[in-house]
Amino acid sequence: MAILLDHVNYIYNEDTPMAAHVLKDICLEIPDGQFVGVIGHTGSGKSTLMQHFNGLLRATSGHIYYNGEDIYKDDYDMKKLRSKVGLVFQYPEHQLFEIDVFSDVCFGPRNLGLDKRETELRAYDALRRVGLEDELFYQSPFDLSGGQKRRVAIAGVLAMKPDVLILDEPTAGLDPKGRDEILQQVKKLQTETGMTILLVSHSMEDVAEYVDRILVMNRGSVLFDDTPRNVFAHYRELEEVGLAAPQVTYILNELRNNGLDVDTSAITTKEAADEIMKLF
Repeated sequence: MAILLDHVNYIYNEDTPMAAHVLKDICLEIPDGQFVGVIGHTGSGKSTLMQHFNGLLRATSGHIYYNGEDIYKDDYDMKKLRSKVGLVFQYPEHQLFEIDVFSDVCFGPRNLGLDKRETELRAYDALRRVGLEDELFYQSPFDLSGGQKRRVAIAGVLAMKPDVLILDEPTAGLDPKGRDEILQQVKKLQTETGMTILLVSHSMEDVAEYVDRILVMNRGSVLFDDTPRNVFAHYRELEEVGLAAPQVTYILNELRNNGLDVDTSAITTKEAADEIMKLF
């Protein structure tokens, strides 16, 4: 078991008139190797929750365990935790700053105290894993496209060799091609390495396509925690909290309501296409 949250609460500006109870009695287990999607309306607490996993924010009450150790123990090594639980913020390219791509990706492992050879080996491996072409390694990161910058930022975290990778809206602002390329690389990474991945996303199509499990956040609490198919079966309840199911869910339900024999549990475009083709 990689991460365990035990009755975690978080209150912004506690003991002030501006206090806000952002996370409410969260109990979760995130096992090793799982690809978890996290969805919720703006202000639901999903990004705040992600920032607790690597200790960036400290719970007001409750406990968080990483590999069986309480991260709030006085002698717990928080620096080691953050090297093992990597967090990529929304628009991470805003954090790029080095003279070239390769130097930027070397920054994290160098700060771990690794020697030059190991640092550079890790940077090279990370850049290859995110699919960045070799000829771009020594260009300024600011000369790259949006999707390429996003890959560099993700590589900077991968170079620290985390066991858990948290991606907060990694495809925000990208065109459909760039979005698909990033998510395909992330899925490939998870499949090849067994890394635990948490993906915060507003795209129901993306989580339906790639993740094993979905957490639905609503007003600081976990509304649903299940497989994508089971979560999207509650599409009416999701609509009530400002969310939706993938578009194909609505298409198939409309076909069923018009008397056509289709399986409305399909959640990806391929599954929906297969269902529709059975009609002919």
